Amino acid sequence: MRGPHIRVLAVAVAVTTAATGLAGTAFAGPATGTDRAVATDTTAASVVTAARTAAFAHAAATGVVQGDELRAKDVLIDPEGARHVRFIRTHQGMPVLGGDLVVHLSHRLAYTGVTRAADHSVAPATTRPELTAAQAEAKAAAVAKGDAGSARLVVDARDGRAALAYQVPVSDSATAEATGTRTVVIDAVTGRVRSNTPDSDEFLSPALLDTLRERGQTLDPAIGGAPRAGALTAAGAARAAHYPVTASGTGTSLFVGKVPLTTTRTARTSYLLKDPTRWGTETRDAKGQELESFARGKAFTSTTDTWGNGTVARRDSAAVDAQYGITKTLDFYKKTFGRKGIANDGKAARGMVHFGKKVANAFWDSTCDCMLYGDGDGDMFKKPLVVLDVTGHELTHGVVDATAELEPTRVDADGNQYGEAGSLNESLADIFGSNVEFSADNAKNPPNYLIGEKLGLAQKFLRRLDHPSLDKLEGTVDYWSPQSYDAEVHAGSGVSSHAYYLLAEGSGRKTIGGFTYDSPTYDGSTVTGIGRAKATAIFYRALTRYMVSTTDFHDARLATLKAAADLYGANSTAYQTVDKAWAAVNVTVANTPAARP
Repeated sequence: MRGPHIRVLAVAVAVTTAATGLAGTAFAGPATGTDRAVATDTTAASVVTAARTAAFAHAAATGVVQGDELRAKDVLIDPEGARHVRFIRTHQGMPVLGGDLVVHLSHRLAYTGVTRAADHSVAPATTRPELTAAQAEAKAAAVAKGDAGSARLVVDARDGRAALAYQVPVSDSATAEATGTRTVVIDAVTGRVRSNTPDSDEFLSPALLDTLRERGQTLDPAIGGAPRAGALTAAGAARAAHYPVTASGTGTSLFVGKVPLTTTRTARTSYLLKDPTRWGTETRDAKGQELESFARGKAFTSTTDTWGNGTVARRDSAAVDAQYGITKTLDFYKKTFGRKGIANDGKAARGMVHFGKKVANAFWDSTCDCMLYGDGDGDMFKKPLVVLDVTGHELTHGVVDATAELEPTRVDADGNQYGEAGSLNESLADIFGSNVEFSADNAKNPPNYLIGEKLGLAQKFLRRLDHPSLDKLEGTVDYWSPQSYDAEVHAGSGVSSHAYYLLAEGSGRKTIGGFTYDSPTYDGSTVTGIGRAKATAIFYRALTRYMVSTTDFHDARLATLKAAADLYGANSTAYQTVDKAWAAVNVTVANTPAARP
């Protein structure tokens, strides 16, 4: 059952009209979605202090109560000067699940509004558990079929009202294709399982894998041939006297041909697949083990600074695709938004190939804080899942984890996820994953609005943004309906993906970069796109400033309207087109659901 509909843009100053249903402070700033880091720790501290003070001073709007503590997770300063501080919350020392909020300030640090995940009090009815921690651990281990770690008391505010609960990490869970870690939340009073969620985001859902098996589909995507003769050595490093130094190597990948790689030269004839120009980003070999510790992976080394040969016979071929995809994803986020790494903290992104045995999937794993790539099961899927848009998609889950931390409403016993916030998470991963292709602009992997087109599926793609319902494997939908409340997240993702495409490119039939698209609308309207650059800036700003863990599609509409007002003005064509694009997928102010208990 869907949880309560959370209204997340409660703001202090109402300046826009009832036509959009949005109340907020409009900023006519420059047409960019770029993040600007806070200049100094002192500046950051003053912004956080002002935001925290404002949260308590405006308790009626923010929902912050006595006994709450707010810890800053992110601080952003917009080019026009607005400040946004994302907080996670504790109540009487206990972490609050679904208690996240973003406090918005003017350039003078005056309170302008709040985006909050819970519109109710986070104070539970009781702080005295009926279950012991040991009982909660035993139940979590049984539910997740693994080894339970230490239970901790939390407040679970995600389901309409706050409740005292235990949060239990479970390792070596046997409830997924590849064993991994899960987080189980047990009601501390009733013993009810409140949630049982995997800590990794799988590219291919259990339901999709079952569908492919039932249809007898074998996925054997075409890969490149052997490399051209000759080897490139590290440019400019031949006479290096001190190591390590930055080197310029080359890799022959499985899916995108021969590509340049920036590597680390550690000795005269020794190179490491680690990029010092991108914060030490590195790909390692999981050696067929289900590792969730990057430190335990085996480093890829070479004596020539040439990597892979375009076939699966070489273990480093898949590593070339992974390293290339990870660095291209980092480049997209940095070039487009000024984002310094997945968490915007200037730290390395990491990946491990050859994860597990016969694993037909790829994951963003928050426990490892890295990408994990399986080699395929050798039966249905015969190649490693290291294609470019898979990497862009999965690393975007890392960006979402570092920002809004959108969560599914529920997860079933097979590991399938449901609910609008989870669908929005998948949609954003598809949106920015496709943008990684456009940014890379690799002739061997032409950019498009298709997801998984190189996987070798009979329908020629996995999902597509222009007309999502052409995906018959997952049953992806074009438009919002009340059934979206509890849709499987990949199926439901079509709602916001379609809205994004309409915003960027518009409705109707057209050819873009050699690919033909034909995007319909729910109401038969014609939408004229504003261009991919502006649409992407709007969705990114909405994610990083105005989305929280419970944001649903109607909330996302408001968030993107607010972002469009920030970037281009509340009277702009961009703002009006955001409203039209959401209406074209049946997300309107008129059909906004009422709160549900």
